Amino acid sequence: MDSLETERLILRKYEKDDFDAVHSYASCLENVIYMNWGPNSARDTRTFIRSSIKKANKKPCTHYIYAVVLKDSRQLIGGCELSIQGTCGHLGWIFHRAYWGRGYGTEAAKALLDFGFGKLNLRRILSDCYADNHGSYRIMEKIGMRREGLFLECAPPPKLTDREYGDEVRYALLKKEWEVQHKH
Repeated sequence: MDSLETERLILRKYEKDDFDAVHSYASCLENVIYMNWGPNSARDTRTFIRSSIKKANKKPCTHYIYAVVLKDSRQLIGGCELSIQGTCGHLGWIFHRAYWGRGYGTEAAKALLDFGFGKLNLRRILSDCYADNHGSYRIMEKIGMRREGLFLECAPPPKLTDREYGDEVRYALLKKEWEVQHKH
């Protein structure tokens, strides 16, 4: 799938020319505070873009990696991914902080969820984040995922904390649950 569209967004494959927009969020500590990578150097961002292009073009595709672009301005504002393993998928996203709180994350994540269940016929899709990453887990809740668990001290600590470990939450949805949600 080359691209997905929502009301306000285009989810498309990354391109070499995306460096400036990607690096603007990937190199910013505030944007990556809950990521297990970053902040990126210029080299890290170039490597990410090359790797994303390669993964997106692999057949069969197991990593649907998209740049998130505003339809009206064509501004790249973040990225999202649906990784596939067997009949299960894993969602992830990041957005430039200038675009937080506007529903773009929810819109992109819902598009990936619908794509995973509706087009790829996945059985289960999950997502996880640090327990104190309220923005990310609220997206999971808004798209109908249910909280499956809280995992204490299972990850490295978020950046800028003095904690030794980080806690994570996991959300998931089964295709049959998604189908019930779409009937209403």
